[in-house]
Amino acid sequence: MGNTDKSAEETEGDFGHLQPVLCAVDFSGDSKAAVKWAHRNVPCLGTYLLILHVVHDPLDSPGYYKQTENEHLQPMDDVAETMMKEFVSDQLGINPDDYEANNVATKLVVGIPVTRILEVAKNVRAQSIVMGSQGRTGLKHLLLGSKAEQIVRLAKVPVTIVKEPKEKK
Repeated sequence: MGNTDKSAEETEGDFGHLQPVLCAVDFSGDSKAAVKWAHRNVPCLGTYLLILHVVHDPLDSPGYYKQTENEHLQPMDDVAETMMKEFVSDQLGINPDDYEANNVATKLVVGIPVTRILEVAKNVRAQSIVMGSQGRTGLKHLLLGSKAEQIVRLAKVPVTIVKEPKEKK
């Protein structure tokens, strides 16, 4: 499992000189769709999938995430690592001992999501970036911008945006 670091220089697994497909996730529904899409398509590219989560300090409790089961604050690193393992297991059916055999690696980094995603992509020489997008529109989009849109504008490699299929009513 990737550990939280500040340098974003190392990736887990031994994939030699391969340039990964970097899939940035925030554990949302759109991230679930993105990681599944990326995992299906990585074999066609002859590389591995690097799943990245950027641990972003919440302003009200820097350094901690709230766990819903017990409602007390826990160190972000611990919670994010647990969330990543559960996310990969739930979405891809892979446990941490089998990541390498399934051409999957994970990485957790701390920081501002857009900056860190671009930094990790550069450092690991990613051949492309895959991520989900909630597709904000209107005033929220104008005021806040979209992480996915910023990545598309600033990335030096191709970016694929995957949206969660919406249920038909």
